[in-house]
Amino acid sequence: MAKPSNTGYAQVNGLDMYYEIYGSGGVPLVLLHGAFSAIGSSFERLLPGLSAKRQVVAFELQGHGRTADIERPMSLEAMADDVAAAIGKLGLGQADIFGYSMGAGVALHTALRHPKAVRKLVLASVTYTLAGLHPGLLEGMGEMSPDMMIGSPWHDEYMRLAPRPGDFARLFAKKSEMDRGTKDIPAAAIRALGAPTLLIIGDSDIIQPEHAVEMFRLLGGGVAGDMAGLPRSQLAILPGTTHVTLASRDDLLIPIVVPFLDAPLGEAQ
Repeated sequence: MAKPSNTGYAQVNGLDMYYEIYGSGGVPLVLLHGAFSAIGSSFERLLPGLSAKRQVVAFELQGHGRTADIERPMSLEAMADDVAAAIGKLGLGQADIFGYSMGAGVALHTALRHPKAVRKLVLASVTYTLAGLHPGLLEGMGEMSPDMMIGSPWHDEYMRLAPRPGDFARLFAKKSEMDRGTKDIPAAAIRALGAPTLLIIGDSDIIQPEHAVEMFRLLGGGVAGDMAGLPRSQLAILPGTTHVTLASRDDLLIPIVVPFLDAPLGEAQ
């Protein structure tokens, strides 16, 4: 794994949010990991390519990794406010954000709630409505218990990094409560999103491909580009890729994500 040039904690909204900085130059790129994960498990394979020519700032969200939980409910909205505050605290200006899974939901809410903090979005495995998930998935997750994760890479990573390793069951309960309380985002809000957005899913993801196409259309995609011109946003469906394996597909993601981020805002992405 790439080695950070700097690490620290950003004090935001009562939270000491851990971050790592890689690379230098260019528009800062913020990375937001998936649920029950941390920087390493979500982005280990991607960090070298993403930080080759730009500064990358990777955060660990409330209750995850080295960021201890605090006495408040867990929600995508609250974590989005944390990210926007940390972007300001670190003086990153208007940053690009790449979120994976839960982190993609946080990134999307950051752009909706704090549009001036976000230049471009890369959203890997995200929905804007719960109907975008495969049927029965949430119900199946609701039947899980924290003990079922013992021995998994995510649990092992948590036990290694967390300031209070005994809090895993608490994290599991709060994440489960967040899932039950997550609300759909209106289509009009997606349509009004100002940041050019790259949507990414695996072809065997937990996200239904039809939903990704639907969201892409709301972002101005799904047009005949030879006649109408290329839209500001893009859609990538990675072949032979599941939800869990998506973050390890550096062979496909780096050649897609880096050119999207590098393209000037005034040009087709």
